Amino acid sequence: MDISMPFNDIRDEHLTLQLSTACSSTRPTQQSPPLVSSSSQFEPIINLLGVGPLNSHTASVALPCNMTRTRRTPTQILREGQTEDIPAPYPWATTRRAHVYSLHHLFSNGINKIRGMVQCKKCDQKYEIEYDLEQKFGQLATYVYQNKSAMRDRAPDVWMNPILPDCKLCGQTTCVKPVIGKKRSINWLFLCLGQLIGCCKLNDLKYFCKHTKNHRTGAKDRVLYLTYMELLKQLDPNGPFDI
Repeated sequence: MDISMPFNDIRDEHLTLQLSTACSSTRPTQQSPPLVSSSSQFEPIINLLGVGPLNSHTASVALPCNMTRTRRTPTQILREGQTEDIPAPYPWATTRRAHVYSLHHLFSNGINKIRGMVQCKKCDQKYEIEYDLEQKFGQLATYVYQNKSAMRDRAPDVWMNPILPDCKLCGQTTCVKPVIGKKRSINWLFLCLGQLIGCCKLNDLKYFCKHTKNHRTGAKDRVLYLTYMELLKQLDPNGPFDI
């Protein structure tokens, strides 16, 4: 302290120091938190989402709360020498693997009956049965329309464990199974109308989903559901059969 300072100034300065000390002892000092830029808090998430840099005015609304994950279309790799087109195995099947014609095309060409080979598990006899296309499709489409929301993208038990037809040769009940040959020759439309696709093996269903660009991973009930929905969509592209 400067000794040449007047006494009055020294007294005023002393009183000021006393008041300052008293205030600091009765009121704790609040430390402000370190300032962090609002945009810097979101930078790791922003970079991950690819949104780009934000300023302080847009940081609070940058991340939408209703973001949905886009499902990727599965890739398809054919073996060497294998082509997507094959000779049509049935009049109602196209030359593309695992594809059938639409209802409009079938009816326009006079195809109203769908036939398929079956075999009795009791008498071991093979024979051919046929389905009325319009009737069977109407029954199946109605069932899907009424129960699709409850399925939750999974095949119901009636598809997983199909009710087999009775044998018209030996008279035994629920014992006739469809004859399923090589994958490229599977009678998909016949199985669909009879709700017998569940008789296929999981590898057969994966083959179908592979060539129709549907996901073929997961449990059988999931892949079986996709197979039914895809076939119904092929028959009626404008129907309520979106996956």
